[in-house]
Amino acid sequence: MIEIRLATSDLTRIRFARSPLEELVHSIPVLAGTRRPAVHRPWAATARPRVAGLDLRVLFALACGPRFLPDFLTPPPERLTGELADELAAVAATPAAQVRSSLDELRDGRPELPGPLRPLYEDPERELVRLADTLEAYWRAALAPVWPRIRALHEADLAHRSHLLTAGGLGRVFADLHPQAEFTGDLLRIDKPGHTAYRDACGTGLVLVPCVFAWPHLSVLHNEPYQPALGYAPRGIGTLWEESAGAADTEPLGDLLGRSRAALLVHLDLPASTTQLAAYLNMSAAAVSQHLGVLRRSRLVTSQRSGRWMLHRRTALASRLLAAADE
Repeated sequence: MIEIRLATSDLTRIRFARSPLEELVHSIPVLAGTRRPAVHRPWAATARPRVAGLDLRVLFALACGPRFLPDFLTPPPERLTGELADELAAVAATPAAQVRSSLDELRDGRPELPGPLRPLYEDPERELVRLADTLEAYWRAALAPVWPRIRALHEADLAHRSHLLTAGGLGRVFADLHPQAEFTGDLLRIDKPGHTAYRDACGTGLVLVPCVFAWPHLSVLHNEPYQPALGYAPRGIGTLWEESAGAADTEPLGDLLGRSRAALLVHLDLPASTTQLAAYLNMSAAAVSQHLGVLRRSRLVTSQRSGRWMLHRRTALASRLLAAADE
């Protein structure tokens, strides 16, 4: 069990953030095959050929362990929209003592570190620069091509949970964040088998980071000097890698509305932003916006601003049309 105490001063410093590096690090064991969530098989199948020419032994040794992930690999993003370049710079600037401490934890009772990690332990300053370069090369090959799709899912989830935080506080956010996480009184409890830790946030707050590759788990950063952070799976992962949404099933509706508008309605089983819909359907944001305008005037879609995002929802009338098309 991991426990994080959040005092009143922490509650005003709870924030959401998007982290390309969080996704990158948690995608590594999926690509390596040490974690095999079925939902990410389409991505892994296309990404493996793209990284075939890269030497990823250090990344596999760091990120594919059974219990621990080095803290310095996933520093909490400083802003709502984290940038990979900034995060890699933070990794490269990690103090040597902190790197060695994390690697000692990663050793987990074994007499020696895996061979690819020994240079990092012996000369962190030199090897962290190389590590950052390797992470960037992996990103360009494996994740950059699909980042718009992942980012769009982040945006929709962040809008939803920001609304929950404003409307109902942290308890409302954690009510459906993850079954392993529970917030009661001033204590956040994360049920992680094999892990025992206590951290008083002491006014530093908490960062909540959506991460599609963390699914179905919950990642926890609780050690000092970092701000406490949780990586959780955003809503809508089940359809993340779908290339099209029920085009055959909604053919009659496509004849009535047009294929693109019918596909938009299918994707709006959960609220989504224009950017997210564009990424899912491989359309321009301008085209999606135009189609949404037609659907809105036809009372098939509603749009409502939530924080900095505009989210679109299909109406009850649209749901009835889709149900009729399936009959």
